[in-house]
Amino acid sequence: SLDRIIEAICIGWFTAECIVRFIVSKNKCEFVKRPLNIIDLLAITPYYISVLMTVFTGENSQLQRAGVTLRVLRMMRIFWVIKLARHFIGLQTLGLTLKRCYREMVMLLVFICVAMAIFSALSQLLEHGLDLETSNKDFASIPAACWWVIISMTTVGYGDMYPITMPGRILGGVCVVSGIVLLALPITFIYHSFVQCYHELKFRSARYSRSLSAEFLN
Repeated sequence: SLDRIIEAICIGWFTAECIVRFIVSKNKCEFVKRPLNIIDLLAITPYYISVLMTVFTGENSQLQRAGVTLRVLRMMRIFWVIKLARHFIGLQTLGLTLKRCYREMVMLLVFICVAMAIFSALSQLLEHGLDLETSNKDFASIPAACWWVIISMTTVGYGDMYPITMPGRILGGVCVVSGIVLLALPITFIYHSFVQCYHELKFRSARYSRSLSAEFLN
């Protein structure tokens, strides 16, 4: 089909690009260790593995239909999108920001986990644990309540779970306000780091372009 032909052409192009860059690189070990090159390998390898598995198991065999490994490998082709980071400064800025702000990201996750533990336990008690006759079945357990907590803290509000008791609704309001405050605290540091990384990469790209122009004129 047409989509398979396009996929094969793209994979062939990406493979040739990787091989050429590996051949011309001065330090082969450093080339393999670079994150973008690892992403390239992860984006290319699943295609060849899936093709080999198709050859050995058959296109419509029961083994292929039930093969979880093959489905995971096909899903990993989404790494093609991350290859755009090599050519777009915005994605490079995002990656560099996450690398420099990993402490702030860990702090943000800790805030969320602590709040989830507290609010999920309280919501489960208020909605299900106090009055068993009018209990809310959506809050039957603390892990189930964690879903409602994270959706409320991030102000997404799917509406698939919601408190029905007055104490539960008051707790939900506190949960939403607390989520806004907790999420806003580390975001300021991450934002400033993002701006700094963007200007740094933009300056580096402009300097590299000027050096290429100078070499071309000379």
